[in-house]
Amino acid sequence: MRILVVDDDRAVRESLRRSLSFNGYSVELAHDGVEALEMIASDRPDALVLDVMMPRLDGLEVCRQLRSTGDDLPILVLTARDSVSERVAGLDAGADDYLPKPFALEELLARMRALLRRTKPDDAAESVAMSFSDLTLDPVTREVARGQRRISLTRTEFALLEMLIANPRRVLTRSRILEEVWGFDFPTSGNALEVYVGYLRRKTEADGEPRLIHTVRGVGYVLRETPP
Repeated sequence: MRILVVDDDRAVRESLRRSLSFNGYSVELAHDGVEALEMIASDRPDALVLDVMMPRLDGLEVCRQLRSTGDDLPILVLTARDSVSERVAGLDAGADDYLPKPFALEELLARMRALLRRTKPDDAAESVAMSFSDLTLDPVTREVARGQRRISLTRTEFALLEMLIANPRRVLTRSRILEEVWGFDFPTSGNALEVYVGYLRRKTEADGEPRLIHTVRGVGYVLRETPP
């Protein structure tokens, strides 16, 4: 899936590029609405992540121009404003979904998955479960199981486990996990990550199963059958 990210803030563009690429999307970048329309005209992406406040041509006008030509490109709008009138303006301009800044990257990824599912034919929307050892996770139905035992996870726990299971046996740094799961502006200090890893371990090992989520001291965490 090809995603075009349009934002005049370079830090936001790069953060979204890294996160979306890390989660399997092909990502292209534009810094304003004029460049975005030119890129869409030359090579149409599968979806658009679009900031509202931009120079030359803002995000709402990009939406209007695309919709006026009958283009049904899926559009997720980002904005620093979160009033009802702003949300209504975005949806009226033709956006499919609306996400206020600052946002957690896990929410953006979830909204992007939902948006792409809604635009697929029904027979293409079948879920594909991810698995490692006897642990399975379905990113569409959000069902998780260890063997035959179902596991109930919160949104953050699910996002953390999804990142680990998508990268089996690969050591993920603490800073990378914080950026992907909690957002590009999340502070790297504090123990939120350690707390949630503890939650996941308790839930995935509740019946005495072998540990799969291991600490790599001084680096981060890894999903593997044996300690590193």
